[in-house]
Order: sequence, then C-alpha cells, then structure tokens
Amino acid sequence: MSEDIQVDEVAERSRYEIRSGGAVAGFAIYRREGGRTTFTHTIVKPEYEGQGLGSRLARFALDDTVARGERIVPECPFIRAYLERHPEYADSVDPVPGADEH
Repeated sequence: MSEDIQVDEVAERSRYEIRSGGAVAGFAIYRREGGRTTFTHTIVKPEYEGQGLGSRLARFALDDTVARGERIVPECPFIRAYLERHPEYADSVDPVPGADEH
C-alpha cells in the first residue's frame, strides 16, 4: 500500500475523503445537525479495496466527530460495521432513528 495516504474533511461537500497518491480513493458522506453527525454512505473505489483505506477513513472521521463533541449516528452500513468492531466509540454513538433496536 502506498504511504502517500491523506485523509481530510471536505466540509463544503459534507464528506471526509481519503486520497492515495493525490487521487480520491474513497469518501464518507455525512449530515451534521443538532450536535450529531449522521454518516449516510461510505465508498472506497474498487481499485483501492483491500488496502485498509476504508478503515483509515472511518477511524479519521469518527475520531474527528468525537473531538468535535458530537454524537455519531451510523446510518451507513460500513460505518456501523466498523463501530461494531471498535467498541471504544460506544459512548459516542446514538441509535439510528427508526432502526430496529436489538
């Protein structure tokens, strides 16, 4: 995997982007309101899959959300799965409105 990896928030597009060698490799789209950041969709382009970029993107986005003092709402299945594997975020996660609670 290239070490020329950069992750940033692109607020004007309401998303976090991960770049590899300057090219957008993936992004996580969000919606912010009322002290909550709702992650709605995450994409890693096929040519970048299997390199751990999705996890790096998720970690950056979630860490940034927590640092802002906002709650995480994981509508996106990828972010939800990442959170299930990383219980250290549990205190910052709100349930998805309308989702079945188990």
